[in-house]
Amino acid sequence: MSTTVISATDHIWEAIAQVMDPEIPVLSVVDLGIITDVQIDGQNAVKVLMTPTFSGCPAIRLMEKQVKEAVEGVGYAQVTVETNFDVTWNSNMISDKGREIIKNFGLAPPPKYKGQPDMSLLAHTACPYCNSENTTLKTPFGPTLCRSMHYCYDCLQAFEQFKPI
Repeated sequence: MSTTVISATDHIWEAIAQVMDPEIPVLSVVDLGIITDVQIDGQNAVKVLMTPTFSGCPAIRLMEKQVKEAVEGVGYAQVTVETNFDVTWNSNMISDKGREIIKNFGLAPPPKYKGQPDMSLLAHTACPYCNSENTTLKTPFGPTLCRSMHYCYDCLQAFEQFKPI
């Protein structure tokens, strides 16, 4: 019988992974890639660094509160959640698990890219329902800033894509 010992930092990451993104409630803030660092000092004070997907995100304060409560819930009394833009979030920061969750939620996940993303990345989007690439971009403007609208000619479904940012 073997037991796995996890570090205090890993324990905190696991707690934060229970906090879901308000817009995609099946996707954790960890898998979304907006948690960029967790630090514990000598007095057991925890600092969590968070970079939202965009600066005008209306859910920033809600996510800060939920992350703080999650860390407090595993026994840390001194918790600071700092939102900063030292690390600019981009869709490449979404974990592979997160991409699968997004697809299962009914959104086409953003493709990984090198360099700067451009509109051509939106043109080649596989349908999250049938995986067909026989799709078309209807509009780069979806119901939120981070989504575009597409149509699949094979399964005849309209779908949204989480834009590469």
